[in-house]
Order: sequence, then structure tokens, then C-alpha cells
Amino acid sequence: MRKRLGEILLEQGILTRPQLEQALAENTGGRLGEALVKLGFVTPEQLARVMAEQFHLPFVALRDVSFDPEAVRLFSARTARRYKVVPIAREGKKLKIATSDPLNVVAIDDISLITGLTLEITVMSTTDLDRALARLYPEAQVGDGKATTPTNAADAAPVVHLVNHLIAQAVKERASDIHLEPGEEGVRVRFRIDGLLQDITRLDKEVSLAVVSRVKIMAGLDISEKRLPQDGSLRFTELKDPLDLRLSSLPTVLGEKLVIRLLKSGSTKLSLAEIGLTEEPRRQLEAMLQSAYGMVLVTGPTGSGKTTTLYSALGLLHNPQRNIVTVEDPVEFRVPGINQVAVNARIGLGFAQVLRALVRQDPDIIMVGEIRDSETADIAIRSALTGHFVLSSLHTNDAPSTITRLVDMGVEPFLVASSLLGIVAQRLVRRLCPHCKMLAPLPAGSPQLTALGLDPKTEHPFFGPKGCEYCNGEGYRGRIGIFEVLPINEELRERIAARATAGVLRALAAGMGIRSFRQDGLEKARQGFTTVSEVLRMSYQEG
Repeated sequence: MRKRLGEILLEQGILTRPQLEQALAENTGGRLGEALVKLGFVTPEQLARVMAEQFHLPFVALRDVSFDPEAVRLFSARTARRYKVVPIAREGKKLKIATSDPLNVVAIDDISLITGLTLEITVMSTTDLDRALARLYPEAQVGDGKATTPTNAADAAPVVHLVNHLIAQAVKERASDIHLEPGEEGVRVRFRIDGLLQDITRLDKEVSLAVVSRVKIMAGLDISEKRLPQDGSLRFTELKDPLDLRLSSLPTVLGEKLVIRLLKSGSTKLSLAEIGLTEEPRRQLEAMLQSAYGMVLVTGPTGSGKTTTLYSALGLLHNPQRNIVTVEDPVEFRVPGINQVAVNARIGLGFAQVLRALVRQDPDIIMVGEIRDSETADIAIRSALTGHFVLSSLHTNDAPSTITRLVDMGVEPFLVASSLLGIVAQRLVRRLCPHCKMLAPLPAGSPQLTALGLDPKTEHPFFGPKGCEYCNGEGYRGRIGIFEVLPINEELRERIAARATAGVLRALAAGMGIRSFRQDGLEKARQGFTTVSEVLRMSYQEG
């Protein structure tokens, strides 16, 4: 005899007897499970797991599913949404599906009849199922429309709505980038969420051609040019909050690959503590920012949060008595009271050209979004030597190698030594979900202990991911920075002027007590902000 839902929840300690009695009393004609979720006594995932056990069916989480495009094409969006079912995979005459309601035998019978296949049923939570429907059938938002011909499809209403829906879905899932990647049969859509790419859906070839054209038209790119890379940008105003998008196209052997970067419009007001700077590195950076002139560099790879750090620093410097000017490509955060200039390479308005004009604008503080070439580096450094305070960013692996990178770009070492106040190097690691993180000690003998430079003979307390509704079962939500903050003192200036190597500078920094990425990350892992695996993934140890 099948156990009742309430009995299983009581046995597993998920529910208390008073909670069950309250739900039964308040549930008038509806289903008990829905009432329990509504009252907050169980989560949708807990309910789905227990229902799977109750009906002797497998439970699946969206994070563990890879959808088969052939199976997805068996359903129309209308069918999937009507029956609240998503197809997972087809194998011969069997179709594996996921549903949040295994009691809906009418839906199951209808789908078996529609597809002509035998169904293998799995149970998925309602929140995961809704997300799966949004990912697999975005065109459902536009009445299941399909593009007709590549020539007119880019402007067809269904395609416009489909593109808008993909962007809205990316915002909802906190994605930083949308990747449209061509394949033999269409385009794979992936979102970068918390630094990692996740498969979202696949678009048929006919629809994908129209989607690519639509996105290029939005960004002002040439849709007839498919042999050369192109870059563009636009302001997307179809959402409640405007969004700046940066588009890059790249020709591949299977078609054009597009990457859309999502940049939130409006200002950011993150403090240095909120971005992850702990007390001592934060004090060192704040001391650098007190100087009337000189240069502070923020370094790291693309997408490591450099711009956010620059604006957090500007937030400390911003006051009505100062003339602050930024030069960016593009302007990512708009701040009232700060003069912001967007470079435009198409008309010859590059960083160097703007900087030359800018120094005649009587600036107190100059922020250069990125130093990309020797000319920009030279002008920025000379500005720092002539009474201006300069903030900028650079792509380097760590703080000491920033110095040798500037010298490699053609800047004289004595100019670097004279102008540089300090360097903030950074990476982003995934932040543990505060609602479900759990203790996960590293046992004695673990190879990770040796990699971290810890005593391998003893157990060390750390935290690990679990997964809940708040973090969509990932165990992580958001990211936090790990940092190397290197103030330039007199000894370092002498070594820089003498063309010291990055290794020598790194040894000097260690002697000064400067914490490396790994050491900073290790401290954040101990405090439960992130995990050891994230620290190892995003840092390296010099030999």
C-alpha cells in the first residue's frame, strides 16, 4: 500500500505534526503538497523528492539534466506548457519526461498518444520545471511562431519577441553573457552564470538564422558581413530597468558565433568591503587613494570585476570639489556628477585621443577603463606624474607581473617606478549560498591540503555547497573577489627602476607580508564565503 505524503514527510523529519495538522486544516479542496509549499513548511524540491519516493519514480534536478534536442522537438511549446511536462531524452520507442505532477494521468496518457511513444516518467520540482520550460520553449512567449524566410525573419514579430525573451531570461537568471553557438542543425544557447557556462536551449537552424540577424540589427552591425568579426553595442529598453548590451560576432566554420555581454545600466554603490576586500588590503588601498597624484592599477582577466572595483574606489573619491573624468569602452555604470566619456574606435576616438584632450580639461582624477596599448599607457603614466590621480585597469596574471607588463609595453621602468602607487590584482570565485552552505572539512591526507600549503596530517574545517531553492540547487549564488593588493614602497621602486623580473618582485612582495590570491582565497574559504575547490580553480602557486 502506498504511503501518504504527510507520513513520508513526518518520517523524514521534514515536517512536524503541528505543521501537518495546520496544512490539513487550511487546505480546502486543494492538494496537500501545494498547501505545504504555500505555507513555507517544505520547499518545492523537498516536495518533489518525497513525491518521487511516494510513487517509486526517479527524481531529477534541472542542474543534472542535459536535454536531447530530438526529444525537445517532439513537443510544441503549447503542449509542454499545457501539460506542465518537459521531454528529456528519446531512446527508440521510449521517451523520458519530467513532470512536477505524477498524479496527472490524463496529461501522461495524452502525451503518450501524441508522441506514439512509451513514457518513462521522472519527477522535477515546480520551480525547476518552470525554468526548464522557459529555457526550452522561449518562443512560447510569442505564440509558438516560427520564422519564415531568412530575409524577412529578422523583423518578424515572433523573432523580436524570442530575442527579447532570451535577454529577459538571462537577466532573470543573473547571467553576465549570452552565447549563441552555431552547430550543424541550429544554434546552442548558453548563459554564463556566476562565471560558468550553462546550456539553456537549442534553436532550429531556420529560427537561429533569424535570431542572429535580429541581434546584429539591434547592435547596428552589418548583417550581410559574415566573414569578418564585428563588435557593437546597444541600450536594451524592453525591461523595467534599461540594460546596456555589448555584442561580439566571430565567424566559425559552422556560422557566426555571437556573444552578448549584459551590462547593468545605472550606478553601482558597492563598498570595498562588499566586493570582498578584507580589512588589511582594504586599508592599504584606501591609503593609496588618499594621494593627490600618481596611479593605481586594477588588474585581472576579462570578467574579473575590475570595473566594479574601479567604481568602488571612485565612490570614495567622489565629491563636489573634484573634477572626475572617466574614459571607457563602453561606459558600464553611469554616475551623476562624474564626467564620463565613451570611446568610439570607428570614428578614431580611442583611449589615447581622449586622454590627450582630457588633460586640458583640468581634471583632478582620471579613470581610464583599460590600458590596451603603449600609447595609452604612456599618456596615463605621464598624467600621473604631472599632478593628476589616475585609476586604470590592465590584463595581467597577478600584481608583480603588472609592472613587467608595463615595461614590455614600452614604458620606461623609471617612469613606472615614479608614477605607480599600487596595484590591486583580482579574480572572482563563486560565493557559497548563505541559505544552504554546510560544513565540509578536508580530511587528513587530502591532496587539496598539500596544494593549499596546509598541514596534510590534520583535518581542516571548511564549508561546501548543498543546493536549495534560493540558489536553484547549485549551492552557489553570486561571486566574491579574491585579491592581491601591492603598495609600491621605496625598495620596490628601486627594483622596478633596475628592471627587476616579476619573480624578484613577487619574492619582495611576499617578504612585505602581501597576501597572494591563494592565501586571500583560503581565508575566505575558512570564513565560509567560498569553497576550497573554487580557490584552487581560480588561483595558482608560483613555483
